[in-house]
Amino acid sequence: MIWRKHNRREGAAFNTEKVFLAATQPLKTVYAYFQTSCRGLTDEEIKERQKEYGQNEIVHEQAQKAVVMFCKAFINPFIGVLMALAIVSLVIDVWMAAPEEREWTSVVVISTMVLLSVVLRFSQEWKSSRASDALKKMVKNTASVYRNGREESEEVNITELVPGDVVYLAAGDMVPADVRVVESKDLFVSQSALTGESDAVEKSTVISGNKHRSGSVVELDNICFMGSNVVSGSAIAVVFATGKNTYLGTIAKSIVGVRAQTAFDKGISNVSFLLIRFMLVMVPFVFLVNGVTKGDWFEAFIFAISVAVGLTPEMLPMIVTANLSKGAVVMARKKTIVKNLNAIQNFGAMNILCTDKTGTLTRDQIVLEKYINSDGSSDDRKRVLRHAFFNSYFQTGLKNLMDRAILSHVKELQMEYLKDNYMKIDEIPFDFTRRRMSVVVEDRLGKCQIITKGAVEEMLDICAFAEFDGEVHRMTDELRAKAYAISERMNREGMRVLAVAQKSWIEKGREFGVDDEAEMVLIGYLAFLDPPKPSAASAIKQLHEHGVEVKVLSGDNEAVVKTICRQVGVDTTRTLTGQEIERMTDGELKGMVGEVTVFAKLTPMQKTLIITLLQEQDNTVGFLGDGINDASALRQSDVGISVDTAVDIAKESADIILLEKDLMVLEDGVIEGRKTFGNIMKYIKMTASSNFGNMFSVLGASAFLPFLPMLPIHLLVQNLLYDVSQITIPFDRLDAEYLQKPRRWDASDLSRFMIYIGPISSIFDIATYLVMWYVFKCNSPEHQALFQSGWFIEGLLSQTLIVHMIRTRKIPFIQSTASWPVVGLTLLIMVVGIILPFSNVGAAIGLVPLPWSYFPWLVVILLSYCVLTQVIKQWYIKRFTRWL
Repeated sequence: MIWRKHNRREGAAFNTEKVFLAATQPLKTVYAYFQTSCRGLTDEEIKERQKEYGQNEIVHEQAQKAVVMFCKAFINPFIGVLMALAIVSLVIDVWMAAPEEREWTSVVVISTMVLLSVVLRFSQEWKSSRASDALKKMVKNTASVYRNGREESEEVNITELVPGDVVYLAAGDMVPADVRVVESKDLFVSQSALTGESDAVEKSTVISGNKHRSGSVVELDNICFMGSNVVSGSAIAVVFATGKNTYLGTIAKSIVGVRAQTAFDKGISNVSFLLIRFMLVMVPFVFLVNGVTKGDWFEAFIFAISVAVGLTPEMLPMIVTANLSKGAVVMARKKTIVKNLNAIQNFGAMNILCTDKTGTLTRDQIVLEKYINSDGSSDDRKRVLRHAFFNSYFQTGLKNLMDRAILSHVKELQMEYLKDNYMKIDEIPFDFTRRRMSVVVEDRLGKCQIITKGAVEEMLDICAFAEFDGEVHRMTDELRAKAYAISERMNREGMRVLAVAQKSWIEKGREFGVDDEAEMVLIGYLAFLDPPKPSAASAIKQLHEHGVEVKVLSGDNEAVVKTICRQVGVDTTRTLTGQEIERMTDGELKGMVGEVTVFAKLTPMQKTLIITLLQEQDNTVGFLGDGINDASALRQSDVGISVDTAVDIAKESADIILLEKDLMVLEDGVIEGRKTFGNIMKYIKMTASSNFGNMFSVLGASAFLPFLPMLPIHLLVQNLLYDVSQITIPFDRLDAEYLQKPRRWDASDLSRFMIYIGPISSIFDIATYLVMWYVFKCNSPEHQALFQSGWFIEGLLSQTLIVHMIRTRKIPFIQSTASWPVVGLTLLIMVVGIILPFSNVGAAIGLVPLPWSYFPWLVVILLSYCVLTQVIKQWYIKRFTRWL
């Protein structure tokens, strides 16, 4: 009953005590402890436990419905402001107005902006959602189970398993739940998806729970966890945890739900609320000034509403979404799925990339790295390789990863023909006590020999001789020490080492056994490595050149991790292991995470902790991983990146999935992210500074003019044309220098930018007022239409020119030219703005044709505006060392 009580603890952290209790039960009482039998449960017991524990499936994100996703697209600060303004305009301009005075322009303009933004965001996110659906589905499989007292096992869906089921595991099987091994034969299990370690581990019936209580539960010798798979051997095991109560299920629960707020989310919120606060302060002020000076409070209110629309960067949601969508499309061409649009910008803001080792930096496959003679010299004659090949080729047992690596290497060297010169006589199979295996072969000359390969320590125990300097010597303590030193040197380089020995001219015609593995001659060593991906070193170099620091967070052995890091160009001067982290306080760790570049032997939660501490130090952190042990870290990071061969949970947790093994796409993602950020910042700074300048102009004109400087309809039309001129900004190019460093959101810089750059336009707006007032005598209400038309054109053209002035820190049109869509559209809007007062449309909204003598003044004002803006720009860059 203790086991049942532990198993009912749902929603808590993973119950390690339950696992240790399962691991320490004696074999004689293990079935009774789990309330089952060696032939499994009955149908009645199965039904009862299915009701109690539910299905054997882990929690995962559910795809959002289209309606929900569409509604969520409206959740945006500016969308809320615009909808409120649209409602106010609808009430005042339509419902409260007389039939002949109803004005739909502001309602239509604002509603169009809202709808375009929402539809664009929804369509892109819906497409991304559908494209990644296949990646989110958990793979279904079957398990072999003993039930109802039958001697033969039956196949059932793993979702139907319950605690107490007795399962049969064989090579190639996925472990269907957390299980306790009760019978085993050469059971070899890969836990790389859980721990990050590429080497498979032995599992047996050995009761070893107590000695591991201070370590990780995944190291228990007689426990296999859901998500691992059987590499070789077979076993019978009892299920003790299913679904969300498994080790895998606990990790899955930690990654489902509300994600941590990313740097992009925080940045856009800060910018949005800064602009909204500015608008909420200035609009009432405009209302009061116009109400007091003009005496018509209703007209002042209408004008204030129009100013509010003009001040609101209503295109921001659409510009942001268009930029992100463009980035997603570009990445899709590079066979990269962008699941979360905001991740594109976070890619560009990222200044630290934390990455797992196995399967991300490495190929996740064992290869034969080197083969050397027993004295450490190079095996130029490939004698050691030939002996290893015969041992691996002629054995009849299941070939492990290292056997496959040997056979693959020999195939590459086209040496497979050597087997034709030998005949197998016998073999001595591998077992985990001896940790070696032998084959007996005979060549065409009748020479019979035993070839043995295995773990170095066990091999040296059976070797009475060793080949040093081309001669066979008696194995002395000195030679044994040298052999250990050679092996340990390769271990420190992160390689797994096997020794190879042989004994020739032995008697044949009999059965061979373990006793024959004696008086052997040590001839050499084999060293294996999980090599880095071909693109890893180049990708890391490119990231460094673009200002992104790379840190490796791995669950694997420290020596192996450091070796891979050296090969791919990661600094290994400072390292930390999971055991060292356990002994540190959060404060001590926080002080070190910025300096350390290599972390080894980490648990999944330690990876998440490191990322959290880096984020608390104002870093934008990306994480690249592919295993179950990476899922929580992927979700915590600002941008989670998974790779081609990732497990389902890792893909589900990631924002971006690389469908090809080429890691160079990371550089492409960083560049695309910075382009996205740069173009978004262009719009924000253009709009914010322009609106801020216009506010000063409106306040000055409202205080001193006997009429409105511009009618509400003029403000709305001008604002619409200006917004249209910026639609192509997502397709603009950026200066190469801008793309070299990570870019972060900084609302404090935006407020400073508005204060310094915004008022420049007010100077030339006031100059236009003076020209219209004194030169063209527009100094009475009878001439207000001409005044308004003159300011309408100057205001629109100056706002449109600011697109080119702000988009680069260089001199526009000379040192840096915008893309042709931006140039073409801004030119078109300027032409439309000039023609509008001369058209019937202009007449319908109260604009009048301007005298031709106005345009030379306009040219001088605009040229002066551009020159002064460029001068202030250079001073601003020198003073604050930044622009966009």
